[in-house]
Amino acid sequence: MSASAKRFVTSQLNNIGVTLNGTDPWDPQIHDDRLWARLLRDGTLGLGESYMDGWWDAEALDQFLFRLISANVQDAFPKDLAVMWSVAKGRLLNLQRLRVTEVGEKHYDIGNDLYAAMLDRRMIYSCGYWKDATDLDAAQEAKLDLICRKIGLAPGMRILDIGSGWGGFLQFAAERYGVSGLGVTVSKEQAALANERAKDLPVETRLLDYQALDGQFDRIISIGMFEHVGYKNYRAYFEKAASLLKPDGLFLLHSIGGHTSTTHGDPWSEKYIFPNGMLPSIAQIGKAIEGLFVMEDWHNFGADYDRTLMAWRDRFDAAWPRLESEKYDARFRRMWRYYLSVFAALFRARNISLWQVVLSPGGVPGGYQSIR
Repeated sequence: MSASAKRFVTSQLNNIGVTLNGTDPWDPQIHDDRLWARLLRDGTLGLGESYMDGWWDAEALDQFLFRLISANVQDAFPKDLAVMWSVAKGRLLNLQRLRVTEVGEKHYDIGNDLYAAMLDRRMIYSCGYWKDATDLDAAQEAKLDLICRKIGLAPGMRILDIGSGWGGFLQFAAERYGVSGLGVTVSKEQAALANERAKDLPVETRLLDYQALDGQFDRIISIGMFEHVGYKNYRAYFEKAASLLKPDGLFLLHSIGGHTSTTHGDPWSEKYIFPNGMLPSIAQIGKAIEGLFVMEDWHNFGADYDRTLMAWRDRFDAAWPRLESEKYDARFRRMWRYYLSVFAALFRARNISLWQVVLSPGGVPGGYQSIR
């Protein structure tokens, strides 16, 4: 089994210009021959776990993964049990509602020190806008300002941020545009730090599930949260947003998106990074907003996420000597670098996208003017 598995994997890699134990920076260096059978058995889950376990390395990890993804090498492998289990869970259960707080506890609560070291000064954990930016701080400020301009913020407005993270958007909007706002998150660590950082501003963050919200808001935004909603809940999510938005308001959805409709996530990412996460498609969003919103603008700048993720990885690497601890051990480091590298590769290959969608309850009178 191991010999035949090795021949199969080797042939697939040779087809895309990757050589086992080769000299190019993207060539994987193999440390454990149990790898071959594991890859055939466990697919993408096995690839990520074997890297975490130190069974292989690649100097340019993102470049190796980019070559795999852009050539769709995974399609040549047999359907593995991890994918079938992920599909079954997605169809039979609604884990996003059964375990509302799980992603907060397992991902966003792992340590504010980690995120502060990796992210920009405002701790924005979503794609930067690099059109005119040269560094991470500038790219994130540009993204925040882009959102504010797209939804036409003006002094005195009250804003809702669904999935508000460490409060960076609301803090920026209050400082620059004179608005007040409410953010909600399922992460205890995010809520605590967000309120500490915004104590002199007219914004607050609540530890609250979005479905428990009430009130009326002039504008609603949601940045990097929709990936946790789940396909069974897309319609209910938009119904809730519609009930909270004033008739003349605007709603901006900022989300990673997939190019085909799916009902499950990637097994490795689900297990180690984003429990119960999955990416919506254009068709799924379109169906979910039908009769609720008019789609005013749809902006794709997914290529900018590659640069954002690589900036995060660089900052994580630079901070590692002071982060390394019992909590963040060597296996965690490999897991986190794999996470940042594989998502960078996915965006670089244009396998997934980043969308900003502007929605209005009944259409903007005279038309919406797109802003870039």
